[in-house]
Amino acid sequence: MNQSVPHDVLDLIAREDRHFAQAPEAFFQAWKRGVQIAGHEWFGDGTCEGLQRATEKWDLRPNLLRLNDALGVLSGGQRMFLAAMVSFYNSREGGAMLRRCQFEGLSDFGGLDLERRKVLADLLLNYSGW
Repeated sequence: MNQSVPHDVLDLIAREDRHFAQAPEAFFQAWKRGVQIAGHEWFGDGTCEGLQRATEKWDLRPNLLRLNDALGVLSGGQRMFLAAMVSFYNSREGGAMLRRCQFEGLSDFGGLDLERRKVLADLLLNYSGW
């Protein structure tokens, strides 16, 4: 009995393999866009030069101490976007930040502009762990 895998299933597997092979670089590019939007001062060494020199996500780790200190004075959208980004880096810290922002669920991202939504969507689609 021939139990070969259907061609469309093999194509789907191949597409997913290609996607996940390219995901780390796509994640980094989306992360870098997010850093540019949110402000380089919250990431890496906190400088514009550090953002420009960054070659991997580790170069742009969020500065959790600085972010937690400033969370109360940022605008609602800024807080939500930064907290969502932090949640990719550290789910516990990011989750706590999102709760401080009164994040109830994904529909709360509806208040973010299209540019920020696209960054978060690209981060989610390409996340393969920090």
